[in-house]
Amino acid sequence: MESGSGRRRVGLVYDERMCKHFNPYYHPENPSRIRSIWDKLQSAGIHNRCVIVDAKEADDKYLALVHSEKHIDLIKNISSKKLASQRNRIATRFNSIYFNEGSSEAAYLAAGSVIEVAEKVVKGELNSAFAIVRPPGHHAEEHQPMGFCLYNNVGITTRFLLDTKPELGIKKILIVDWDVHHGNGTQKMFWKDPRVLFFSVHRHEFGNFYPAGDDGSYIMTGEGPGAGFNINVPWENARCGDADYLAVWDHILIPVAKEFNPDLVIVSAGFDAAIDDPLGGCCVTPSGFSVMLEKLMGFAGGRIVMALEGGYNLNSIANSVLACVEVLLEEKNITRTLKDYPFDSTWGVINLVRKELSPYWPILAEKLPEKLNSRKAPQVQFQSSDSEDEYDDDLRRVLSVENEKVVEDVIEPLLKLKVNEQVLDNLSSAPPPWRSKLSQVDVWYATFGSNMSISRFLCYIEGGQTEGMRKKCSGSMDTRHPKETVWKTVPHRLFFGHDCTSTWGPGGVAFLHPRSTEGDETHMCLYKITLEQFNDVLLQENTSSIDTTSPLFDISDLHTITDNQFFPVEALKTGWYHNVVYLGKEKDIPILTMTCPVSDIELFKTGKLPLCEPCEEYANTLVKGLTESKRLSKEEAISYIKEASSKAL
Repeated sequence: MESGSGRRRVGLVYDERMCKHFNPYYHPENPSRIRSIWDKLQSAGIHNRCVIVDAKEADDKYLALVHSEKHIDLIKNISSKKLASQRNRIATRFNSIYFNEGSSEAAYLAAGSVIEVAEKVVKGELNSAFAIVRPPGHHAEEHQPMGFCLYNNVGITTRFLLDTKPELGIKKILIVDWDVHHGNGTQKMFWKDPRVLFFSVHRHEFGNFYPAGDDGSYIMTGEGPGAGFNINVPWENARCGDADYLAVWDHILIPVAKEFNPDLVIVSAGFDAAIDDPLGGCCVTPSGFSVMLEKLMGFAGGRIVMALEGGYNLNSIANSVLACVEVLLEEKNITRTLKDYPFDSTWGVINLVRKELSPYWPILAEKLPEKLNSRKAPQVQFQSSDSEDEYDDDLRRVLSVENEKVVEDVIEPLLKLKVNEQVLDNLSSAPPPWRSKLSQVDVWYATFGSNMSISRFLCYIEGGQTEGMRKKCSGSMDTRHPKETVWKTVPHRLFFGHDCTSTWGPGGVAFLHPRSTEGDETHMCLYKITLEQFNDVLLQENTSSIDTTSPLFDISDLHTITDNQFFPVEALKTGWYHNVVYLGKEKDIPILTMTCPVSDIELFKTGKLPLCEPCEEYANTLVKGLTESKRLSKEEAISYIKEASSKAL
């Protein structure tokens, strides 16, 4: 370790060996990310004013604090020669992951380096530190890598300090995740832990922005002893900038952090919310990041550990890290000179978060002054993922034509989960062998929501959209219409949940209680389709972007579900309808539907997930399906939907 001459001892860790992890084709998470940062710090002479810390590989015993043995074994061995031929196939099992012969070493160095600098900060050898590491970590969960992340570097370090080093006196840690994507992995690791205040500000767009689903919702506040210690601030739109982020700092994070009074601050420092980032779509400047960080310097005596997460514009990420390291060094006066105001939607989100958290943090219960809420920017131009085609075109112009396929396969899942384009890309190439096999197997797909209307259901088969829908479906490779249609009533409860969808806009959507209950009745339209088509519908229903070289639900799963009744599709677990349910047989053919997992029912009952009436367009489509079949009259169909919308679970 070489010592610098700065007044504050700020540690930097960088190691070229982490550049050995790369994708041979274009990929946004590539070695140039950390090289551009290091080059910028060197050209500015910052490295000479800091303490350079040697990178160190993490020990398995520390990885096991948050990751399963199976996960550790995978990452440890994935770069070995014995797995070389299987490496790409294994990667397709996960969401937005690649592996190569350098992945194992880079992952161990990234996790170990964050541990190393954090321990030095806590011991007083350093005042603060920045770990310039990759691959990033905040999406990695206990059992799986995800979203470019192999090990959860911040999660491991946090557990290391809290659980293995009691003599260092760290009892409370504030984790601030300002990456533009929600830190789903970190959140789950500390969901019930009151020693950790986890704060994430991210694009969410009602569950349609990566990593999708409800994990990033403001209603996700922790559980048990950890209730109230999980804070999500979910942006409803793109283009959020300095004013939006600093409003959140001033009116949510800082007041709560003062009450929490952490012993250490760890920043999951993703810079994909930075201006011009190709995946983030937000507009935070280096100055904005520096002000956010300066506000955090008032906690824990300035003991701050920053660990690099995302960030894919090389200029933005380098300039933003430089601005942050200068704050850690306290060599520049940081002033806030903002001319812009937050979006109206930002004030709306701030008020929702404050209301949700106020039972745990009374300081948030006070209503914000009207003069603050009135200070807002003009209406944001891009409200949903369906209106960002212009942004997509900008991204494509930046990248070469020969990389277009990789842009579709790799970048778009994180950009906005545009399933229609992703599925079309997958289907336009040579079909994988499973499709031919599953096209020979028939199942009944039982529908209880808008798919009861045949015109709506055919969007999933032929592609396109019907009246009331805000986005198109991509369709299936097999565009044949259902071979047969029948109607059936099942003893399950129909209800409506969530408060907005990308397809229908504000309002709840239909769910079927996975468990049957005597006395309940739900009308279902059964379509006789192939198991191949069922896989394509399952994918589109969950608005997920994953590799489809393997089926989501195959013949062996079909045999399993007849015994178990449920089959949760792990690859789609962030989706709302990833639980496949077996409803018996019709004409000796299995009946399958898809709905929420059983665990979500309790969340709906307690209000953690909202119950909500459907919007008019969605309800009209349900009524249309029920009346087209002459199953019910229009009046009976309307009454049926209203009862399902109002009856308590």
